[in-house]
Amino acid sequence: MKIEETIAQNIVDNSEKKLKEIYFVACGGSLVDMYVANYLLEHESLTLTSGWFTSNEFVKFPPKRLGKQSLVILCSHSGNTLETINAGKMAKKAGAQTVGFTFNEKADLLETADYSYIYDWGNEREVSNNPMALIMTLTVEVFERIEGYNNYSNFKEGLERIDTIVAHAEDLVQQRAKAFANARAGEKIFNVIGSGATFGQIYGFAICSLMEMQWLNAVPINSAEFFHGPFEVTDKELPFILTLSIGRTRSLDERVKKFLDRYAQKIEVIDAKELGLDLIDESVAEYFNPVLFYSVLSQYRKALANVRQHPLDVRRYMGKVKY
Repeated sequence: MKIEETIAQNIVDNSEKKLKEIYFVACGGSLVDMYVANYLLEHESLTLTSGWFTSNEFVKFPPKRLGKQSLVILCSHSGNTLETINAGKMAKKAGAQTVGFTFNEKADLLETADYSYIYDWGNEREVSNNPMALIMTLTVEVFERIEGYNNYSNFKEGLERIDTIVAHAEDLVQQRAKAFANARAGEKIFNVIGSGATFGQIYGFAICSLMEMQWLNAVPINSAEFFHGPFEVTDKELPFILTLSIGRTRSLDERVKKFLDRYAQKIEVIDAKELGLDLIDESVAEYFNPVLFYSVLSQYRKALANVRQHPLDVRRYMGKVKY
């Protein structure tokens, strides 16, 4: 039995009351990694409530439902994010069970969580072992045990295929990413657009990859909201990055593309279908969109960093000044 399955079974077995809600709590990129798990649960479960919270807000303004019927999943890559540790302590005090995900074997988070998962990091092609996929998998395992998930077997098959799909996609976009970087290295702002389960990655690419790692202004936009305000800034000078998802919201992305093809000029389109995500069963493929797009967009940020000669790990304020 895999560790996600073991933890899920222990959570269900140790619930004093039947589990009724799952809360996903973290900051920055770790919070982004949790978006798809929350999205899946919101759209698939009839009995489990879910919530997606930044750690500090969870501490300052916790849900009233938080208690013995709750599971709180925490994630901190360093394992020492104070806001997330405080969120874990508060959740335990309220009687909730907690799971902590981190890369750091000596993390303070491990002392806070009831169950811990130390994930591997660095191999971008084994995405089934990254925190996004692992947290989604744990969520599905709990969901299956509490309620039953009709597409459980298809989801498990998707997990077995996603690493191969991502590896192929990364190879496919190498030259495209370099061309994008060469053409857009001088830009100061980007509009990043996507929909559905992918929107978490759109948000993450904007605030983490572009704003944090490249000091470039970026605006994350949901495709469904594009025509309710953002499209008014469209012109031939503004750069757009548009993801086309597999699944029920793809038509929203395609509508945006049709508009941009007419009124914009600097458009980079990344299509999950072209990159092979349709090899996963259509009943669950949409939940693997962000797993694919994270790895593919990472190739774009790497290429951009190389051309701009701005290393991805350079920071101006983070970890350098008090804040």
